[in-house]
Amino acid sequence: MKQLFYFIAVCLLCVNSAMAQGFTDTWTQKQLMEPQVLADRMVQNKMGKTVVLNIGPDAVIKGSYNIGPGSDTRNLEKMRTYLQNVPKDREVVLYCGCCPFAKCPNIRPAFKALTEMGYKNARLLNIPHNIKIDWIDKKYPVNE
Repeated sequence: MKQLFYFIAVCLLCVNSAMAQGFTDTWTQKQLMEPQVLADRMVQNKMGKTVVLNIGPDAVIKGSYNIGPGSDTRNLEKMRTYLQNVPKDREVVLYCGCCPFAKCPNIRPAFKALTEMGYKNARLLNIPHNIKIDWIDKKYPVNE
């Protein structure tokens, strides 16, 4: 009986560990952009031709275009359509902010689709907590 309990406990730990690692990051550290970097560029009018896309529930960041949640394949198609005439060397920054970055269901499929489209300057805004804490509370530029 003790061995059965031990076996079940080990199995549950393995399943839990596998589920915790269910997300696979598809970006490099270099492709992450800190919120302050983007905010500073906006304030200093140094955005150039950077495209900022929201792939979460709402476009909060000033000047960003709302694609919608990146976990929905229809929204990924909307992103492809929106970007069809945007040059592949253009910097494209994606963000969500619906929940902690590590658990976000939207950023991975959207970023993967963006890089598969061939964007060489694909960036992902590093929002570790959520858009309120990591952008709004810091008084960075928002859509009005």
